[in-house]
Amino acid sequence: MTITSFTIIFIVLLVSQTLMQFYLSSRQVKAVSLHKDRVPPEFAHKISLTSHQRAAKYTIAHQRVFLLEVLVDVALLLGLTLFGGLTWINTQLSMLISSPIWYQIALVLSVFAISTVISLPFSLYRTFVLEASFGFNRMTPGLFVMDLIKSTLLSLAIMVPLLYGVFVFLENFYGPNWWIWIWASFIFFTMILMFIGPKFIMPLFNKFTPLDNPELQERIQALAKRANFGLKELFVMDGSKRSSHGNAFFTGFGKNRRIVFFDTLLNKLTPPEIEAVLAHELGHFKHKHILKRIVMSVVISFIFFAALDYFMDKTWFYAGLGVFPGIGQPIFGIAIVLFSVVILPIFTFWYTPVSSFLSRKDEFEADRYAASQSNANDLISALVKLYDDNAATLTPDNLHSAFYDSHPPASVRIQHLKTVG
Repeated sequence: MTITSFTIIFIVLLVSQTLMQFYLSSRQVKAVSLHKDRVPPEFAHKISLTSHQRAAKYTIAHQRVFLLEVLVDVALLLGLTLFGGLTWINTQLSMLISSPIWYQIALVLSVFAISTVISLPFSLYRTFVLEASFGFNRMTPGLFVMDLIKSTLLSLAIMVPLLYGVFVFLENFYGPNWWIWIWASFIFFTMILMFIGPKFIMPLFNKFTPLDNPELQERIQALAKRANFGLKELFVMDGSKRSSHGNAFFTGFGKNRRIVFFDTLLNKLTPPEIEAVLAHELGHFKHKHILKRIVMSVVISFIFFAALDYFMDKTWFYAGLGVFPGIGQPIFGIAIVLFSVVILPIFTFWYTPVSSFLSRKDEFEADRYAASQSNANDLISALVKLYDDNAATLTPDNLHSAFYDSHPPASVRIQHLKTVG
């Protein structure tokens, strides 16, 4: 293939991203290793040295798997682009499938399948080796297979009609403003998924039951009244059938919004601590964090489709990535693959610290709200228990944390709660 200016830009971005990932990971491993033999003073009375060292080993083990996965992803990316993989797949499918629409759908699904197969060994290793070795995994091989089948079928049920609609539209109505119509349809479709997800999609994988604890319900109803929050139902999710990790989250919107507790979380925390955790989740709602993230995703997707429109008919874009569609062949499928698998991950990697910063800002706001509606010390106590039980490191590297972490580091978050509480 001919090396073009865009090829050089692509290689520079890919290499710089990979080097940054290795650099940040090495800093994280070094910071965690350096402090593994001493529990930070603010946690020394609640977390044992054994637990602290276990968290260090867990963090380092995850980093090693992560780096291996980075190298495999780079190899896959280069294989699809500069080494001709996508061109070969495109050629084979165009000869096998006569329909331009179904050939393009098959192209997108083929790359999706290849990516899934390559990531499968990492998922298996994390679940049945890494997580199991630290006592977190509760998933059986049978459940793993069932989850894989369900998620694959669900993805196909969503992707095939969506891709078919996109390619039919592009074949018949491709023009100057095609991308605006596709973007608007994408947003509409995403909103539908967000609305039906909590009620129809998530129950395919987990069982959700209303919280059945009179004492806790009384506390929560009192909290909801103080917070002026119309709370209908709280749900408990059977997270324990897959992992011993505990969590809670706010999902959905409108009539389908719900707050969900992992059953593992309820088993580990006291009622006052659970109330404080719920107050934190209500804080996200009160500060409209979910709405802000939806608006942000709308803006980002707008930019994505505008860029796709710009690059769609540029020969140098395909040639620069080592992809050569056949003469007269539709290029919509190839363009979508290149943007989704190549361009989007590389060009958005450097947005990660901005996204992480905004997420941490939201967490601080939710913590302040929790402190105003419940006892800050109860939330601190709950967080410390979760850090301990989930083997979360208490001594992350500052730069790694600033780049990746959606939540503030443990010590920073606890200090903030002590200040506002």
